[in-house]
Amino acid sequence: MKHDGFFRKHPVFTGKELSDHLSSLGEVGGRAQEALLAYHRKVGRVIPVRRGLYAVIPPGADPDSYPVDPFLVAAKLTPEAILSHHTALEFHGKAYSVHTHLTYSASRPLGPLTFRRHVFRGTRFRQALLRIGKEHFGVSTSERSGQKLKVASLERTLVDVLDRPDLSGSWEEIWRSLESVEFFDLDKVVEYALLLGNATTGAKVGFFLDQHRQTLMVEDHHLNLLHDMRPRQPHYLNRSKRKSGRFVSEWNLVIPREVLERSWGEVL
Repeated sequence: MKHDGFFRKHPVFTGKELSDHLSSLGEVGGRAQEALLAYHRKVGRVIPVRRGLYAVIPPGADPDSYPVDPFLVAAKLTPEAILSHHTALEFHGKAYSVHTHLTYSASRPLGPLTFRRHVFRGTRFRQALLRIGKEHFGVSTSERSGQKLKVASLERTLVDVLDRPDLSGSWEEIWRSLESVEFFDLDKVVEYALLLGNATTGAKVGFFLDQHRQTLMVEDHHLNLLHDMRPRQPHYLNRSKRKSGRFVSEWNLVIPREVLERSWGEVL
């Protein structure tokens, strides 16, 4: 079949990718694409993920149960989608646990999508990044199953998960995941935190680096830059869930006890 090569190279594909493939063969027009999709959906070779996005099912596999790579789905939900937050940690192999919720960042994310057992949520690029055209700071292109996708670096992800903890799970999940990373380019971490320009986020990043000063080889100049942007008034580590804790005056943050003492590993 002349389209087998396309399906092998595109386990998850968009309508535009299929249209480009057909155009390269001289098959121009929406009807050719509709007919091809209708045939392969009928024989169970292609299944819809959402409008304009499809997954390929290998010959002989069950279309209802064959696993579809959720990273590829998340990366293709919009043309500019970037795997981010906890999903980036998972992609890099640094997440403490695997989530069925996947997060991507985009300037115009779609509404939540449920496909198979996964839920895909998009989050908007921070306005501070969009204003200066830095929404792709700390983003690299990786390959998975022969497909290129965009993923946030570990440096950007450290800041992102502290900026939006609601997208990454519990503080234990966040702390244990970040603590599994052996090395960060701290100049990049601080640069990205400064680009976001959020005082509370800068303080949270500063607190985390301060707490891991020895293991991450944090220098004073990294902390000083973040210390200068801390909030003027005390803020909670997660402002949407004001959990009691101890006030750390150096960063003007109220830190929950389990985070301050990393006590989630205690056996009661």
